[in-house]
Amino acid sequence: MTLAAGALTTQTNPLNRVLDLHRRYYYYKRTHLTSSIMSQRTERRGIHVDQSDLLCKKGCGYYGNAAWQGLCSKCWREEYQRVRQKQIQDDWALAEKLQREEDAAYASSHGAQTQPHGQSSAPHPGHASLGPFSKFEEKKTNEKTRKVTTVKKFFSPSSRTPPKKETQEGKTPSPSISRHSSFETDQVSRDFVDFLKNLQRPGREIHKQCRAFIVNMSSKKDLSAEELSECVQDFYQNMADRLMSHFKGSSESVEQVMDQVEKYIMTRLYKGVFCPETSDDERKDLATQNRIRALHWVTIQMLCVSMDEEIPEVSENVVKAITDVIEMDSKRVPRDKLACITRCSKHIFSAIRITKNEPASADDFLPALIYIVLKANPPRLQSNIQYITRFCNPSRLMTGEDGYYFTNLCCATAFIEKLDAQSLNLSPEEFERYMSGQASPRLHSSEGDWALAGSAPDATAVATTNPVLVQLNQNLELLSGLISKQERVTEAAQSLQADLLSWPQSVEREVHGVLEKYPLEVAPRTVSAIDANNVDNDNLPPPLTPQVFAG
Repeated sequence: MTLAAGALTTQTNPLNRVLDLHRRYYYYKRTHLTSSIMSQRTERRGIHVDQSDLLCKKGCGYYGNAAWQGLCSKCWREEYQRVRQKQIQDDWALAEKLQREEDAAYASSHGAQTQPHGQSSAPHPGHASLGPFSKFEEKKTNEKTRKVTTVKKFFSPSSRTPPKKETQEGKTPSPSISRHSSFETDQVSRDFVDFLKNLQRPGREIHKQCRAFIVNMSSKKDLSAEELSECVQDFYQNMADRLMSHFKGSSESVEQVMDQVEKYIMTRLYKGVFCPETSDDERKDLATQNRIRALHWVTIQMLCVSMDEEIPEVSENVVKAITDVIEMDSKRVPRDKLACITRCSKHIFSAIRITKNEPASADDFLPALIYIVLKANPPRLQSNIQYITRFCNPSRLMTGEDGYYFTNLCCATAFIEKLDAQSLNLSPEEFERYMSGQASPRLHSSEGDWALAGSAPDATAVATTNPVLVQLNQNLELLSGLISKQERVTEAAQSLQADLLSWPQSVEREVHGVLEKYPLEVAPRTVSAIDANNVDNDNLPPPLTPQVFAG
């Protein structure tokens, strides 16, 4: 009886036939179970987000946002207003209840103190109750005044969100930044005025309202970030409603004007509303940056990204995507920040398309975006996301490609914050070792390959198993070639310099040699008189003799 590849060759014995059936059944179950586990592991490793999860939870059809608890800007504002109004009503009801309890306690304690005194002195009934009642009314008035003042302070924005204390030196910008901001602000203002000239009378009204709104917002520095956002969004809504009535329902014209209004307003208000002191955006930025730094070991294979960076076109698109997402922080207008996100996303789609030789899908896009964010570690990522969420034109975030790409960026950021061992198909022990820096997944995978190969690690094996080391070796070879070329050029230059220094001496020696070999003799020259006898004159023909002819 022999066993080969899970198949059993049996004799005619019935017992052997039964054993053969059992072995075949076990082999089939083991193979099926292994393939099932591998398929589940592959599905778990893939980062998949259903497109319906990107939409608003209220079912309105617009894109939601993690910062708005999965709602779109319209539904979030309605929910925020409802919760806020309910909170205010509850706070006022609690304040009134406390006021009544305090008044009742004061009245009972004051009545208990005045009752024995009234029985001992036995004054006139009217005079006995008049004095304590007047004092009680005075005390009650004072208590109500104090309580109202306390309640007003309780509901004032400054008491809810006290501003942070910072030194003046830390908040003073450098002169170069101030000059650049001033120049950019002036340029945007001129462009806004030139744009409104085409609208004539409505343009003047729009400019007047925008300037009044900016002046009004400059006096509300103590408001919280949500209240600042509410003020800006209310202004957007009112302006859009007026423009819709003026342009008679032309949404394209309204969108153009609102883009210019947003650019003008947010450029002027940027310093006061971006990462305001009343918010915790700065703390979130630092936490996100530290989190991304700690995840520097995550490889492209762990995220199942469909990009091959060894292809030059793919590598170029990856670099452009990283540049665009970093450039987002340098923009001041929410629409310009969204444009950076859109360009970054299109470069990612191009890289995936070149790698797969087919159009990229939404399932391929999100893991690639997470990988780009991990490699770029964009500055002030949370502040930029919150700034766009709070002050961008809501129509851009709810629909269109800008809203889609921004929603995916929010999902990528949330995924990075909650990234764990299961997300990367790692054991908790491996994940902790990688996070603490005790081990490296690249080195671990290389050691595993060496163990399977049964050979000791060498430089060639490391280079072939690690793409980063492959690139490093290529760079080192390129540098070695450049160094050798530089040495050859230096030797040639030194040789040329020596030749130039010796050339005048060699020329001088050659000249002296020629002069010694062929000396130059110069005969003395004598000057003779004109009438002096000259031997050479004898060779001349005789002079002509004049002849006389008879006339």
